[in-house]
Amino acid sequence: MILSDKEIKKLIAEKKLIDGYLDLDKQTQPAGFDFTLSKVFKIKGSGSVDFSNEERVIPQREEIPFDESGWLSLKKGSYLVMFNEIVNIPEDLIMIVKPRSSLLRMGATLQTAFWDPGYSGRSVCLLVVLNEHGIRLKKDARIAQGVFVKLFNKATTLYQGIYKGENIE
Repeated sequence: MILSDKEIKKLIAEKKLIDGYLDLDKQTQPAGFDFTLSKVFKIKGSGSVDFSNEERVIPQREEIPFDESGWLSLKKGSYLVMFNEIVNIPEDLIMIVKPRSSLLRMGATLQTAFWDPGYSGRSVCLLVVLNEHGIRLKKDARIAQGVFVKLFNKATTLYQGIYKGENIE
């Protein structure tokens, strides 16, 4: 079952499902929640991934500053984006995040993973600009929509990976 706007707002109030949002009413959608742009990064170097994560290497990143008016121009390529919002996924939900259609219509997309039960943090996703002319993004733009899916049963184990609690200052 996908949560409705009413259920999302209830869980925000009762369990801080989402914190750090800019405008609860504007960001809450009929069956999801809009996530807003906080920061954009260049990926600096290569990475590695293995089965056990013992040899995992996450590349360094470099923040790209917004201009004085809050805009950022991005050329064709891959970037990391950080959201303003912090999510706290309870034991009976997962979250799936997709790009907003306006982003797609500009020639860009977001690549994301599942947010597991037990994850909490300010997430980072991959922004891929495919438009050969580039795109412009304004700070706090709504770029993604998260959909919360109710599990049939509560998870027996919760997320304990290295990204738990990420980007929470």
